Amino acid sequence: MIEIRDLHKSFGTQRVLDGVNLAMERGKTTVIVGPSGCGKSVLIKHIIGLLKPDRGQILIDGEDIGTYNEERRAKLLKRFGFLFQSGALFDSMSLAENVSFPLREHTHLSEKEIMAKVEEKLKLVGLGGAGSKYPAELSGGMKKRAGLARAIALDPDIIIFDEPTTGLDPVMSDAVDNMIRETQEYLKFTAVAISHDMASTFKIGHKVAMLYNGKIVEEGTPEEFKRSKSPVVRQFLARKAEGPIKV
Repeated sequence: MIEIRDLHKSFGTQRVLDGVNLAMERGKTTVIVGPSGCGKSVLIKHIIGLLKPDRGQILIDGEDIGTYNEERRAKLLKRFGFLFQSGALFDSMSLAENVSFPLREHTHLSEKEIMAKVEEKLKLVGLGGAGSKYPAELSGGMKKRAGLARAIALDPDIIIFDEPTTGLDPVMSDAVDNMIRETQEYLKFTAVAISHDMASTFKIGHKVAMLYNGKIVEEGTPEEFKRSKSPVVRQFLARKAEGPIKV
């Protein structure tokens, strides 16, 4: 569904992406890993059309999104859902109001239809009946669940997960991973995640790709990734060193 071809991006003299090639299968989850500052967020911004490459292409359903005008780029963004690190909920709104926000902004549904969709999405992430609660009343894991409910409110084709288990304890992380996997399998959306949590990566990912020095240096299923002979990947998985990976 998403294909990245020879993608290059520099900011001044800093080269961030240096010929990235990666294909992401429809209805599957691809997790992008790599050391901090390696360009994962920059890559995501290219995928959703917020940045234009210096060279190369991003194709979605075979179309080069670099050729899109502003109107088509705005329509493209509506095909995406986003789950941010913090959940990014509006503190002054109840869960129901948070989840209904994109529906009110981008649809012409009646109030009854909106609330039916809100309850459907909250149930799907295990928060049925919790629509009247406010973010301050929720645990970190519940905030992630509510954030996912909002991300899927418009039934997007593609969902971006930004460090979905950051800040959670191992038990809650595992619960969020299960929620992501179950929701993805049920709704069949294409998912792209960036993560530092390898346990989470291996649980939710159908494909794992490592970005290092501006290139994808390894990709494959979780089992293939674990068996990689690449020194960079081996060191990354072992977490033997702090700071830059050395080969």
